[in-house]
Amino acid sequence: MTGAVRNLILTGGIGHPFADAAPALAGVLAEADVHSTVTDDIEGGLEELERGGFDLVTVYALRWRMQGNEKYAPHRDRWAFSLSDAGRQRLARFVTGGGGLLGLHTALICFDDWPDWKELLGGAWVWGRSSHPPRGPVTLRPTGLPHPITAGLPPFTVTDEAYGDFDLAADVEPLATVEAEDGVPWPALWARSIGRGRAVADTLGHDRATLEHPVHRQILARAALWAGGRL
Repeated sequence: MTGAVRNLILTGGIGHPFADAAPALAGVLAEADVHSTVTDDIEGGLEELERGGFDLVTVYALRWRMQGNEKYAPHRDRWAFSLSDAGRQRLARFVTGGGGLLGLHTALICFDDWPDWKELLGGAWVWGRSSHPPRGPVTLRPTGLPHPITAGLPPFTVTDEAYGDFDLAADVEPLATVEAEDGVPWPALWARSIGRGRAVADTLGHDRATLEHPVHRQILARAALWAGGRL
């Protein structure tokens, strides 16, 4: 398959500069001929996805129900979210039917009341167990598993959040790891087939600086091309 990849970026949420970082992500991907539409309307975006024309959907958002902690109360009206049954079906059909999925950073936390999200993306945050240390230096280290996304790339360090102790799908084989709060290496990058489609997860990406790191931008471009069926 040749030609540009048409990408839908679903974004928005608290605690992260998505308004600045999501357009920066679109810029990084554009250098690899991946052309993105950016929206924080998750349901509306998935309706557009179902109408056709996209090769890839990127979830770069922090959208979940925000239950159980009152620190989220000021943000619930704007950002609390439960993906509708129709939205779940649209996203699952797109990916398993041959589309691509790229989940970045907080994508693992999204859609917390949708059990199948873990199976689609390959991993999901578990409230009360999953964690990350304070934002600081994080080194991503390729595992050596052969894959075009990481081929020939060295370890690199960015200022980010190292996610750990989340749930993984049984077939995940990490392409790279980071050391999370307990000092144990945790999967931070993986790629897998799901139905007739492809999914990539990258747990880095807190802000523009992380996305634009020279090595990380290569990973992002390759991930989008691979998930979009061009690599």
